[in-house]
Amino acid sequence: MTTYSLLLKEELNKIKSEGRVPRLLLHSCCAPCSSYVLSYLTEYFDIVLFYYNPNISPFDEYKKRVEEQKRLLSEMPFKHKVEFAEGRYDHERFLELIKGLEEAPEGGDRCTVCFRMRLEEALNTAKEHECDYFTTTLSVSPHKSAEKLNTIGLNVAEGEDVKFLFSDFKKNEGYKKSIELSKQYNLYRQNYCGCVFSKKD
Repeated sequence: MTTYSLLLKEELNKIKSEGRVPRLLLHSCCAPCSSYVLSYLTEYFDIVLFYYNPNISPFDEYKKRVEEQKRLLSEMPFKHKVEFAEGRYDHERFLELIKGLEEAPEGGDRCTVCFRMRLEEALNTAKEHECDYFTTTLSVSPHKSAEKLNTIGLNVAEGEDVKFLFSDFKKNEGYKKSIELSKQYNLYRQNYCGCVFSKKD
């Protein structure tokens, strides 16, 4: 199995040795997951934090998570520039894409479709913001498959000028650190992934 955390470290060492600060589009699923990832990657990148999660429902839950994300960015110190970009809340598109997969198990085919939807939009937004790389915070969760996320990311980036940044942010106590930072900033930690189907599970 590929060690994505090692591939990430190799890429970051390369960036550091070249003395450059590239621009990264970081898709965020929520403030708690983004906390550690931001603290780690801001050492190497200027970051566009992209909040795009039309899978989340109800809308009040979505807005609550958006506001927590904004609050974290306003309170957390960063070495390099971090700016915020919010995607469209196109919940109907999410429902259309996962039609027929409503009863799929958590982590199965429904989630694969959802991951791809968000990573495709992340790539498009990365191009709009003239980023060199794009990636997602999703791999910090112990419930998300780094293998699946990185495979989708690499596939989405094929033939594009924006490079997908491999990751497995849960490694090296990344998930533990995200919990510690969530407590430090008193972040709202939701008890389900976001969609109505994960809440039911």
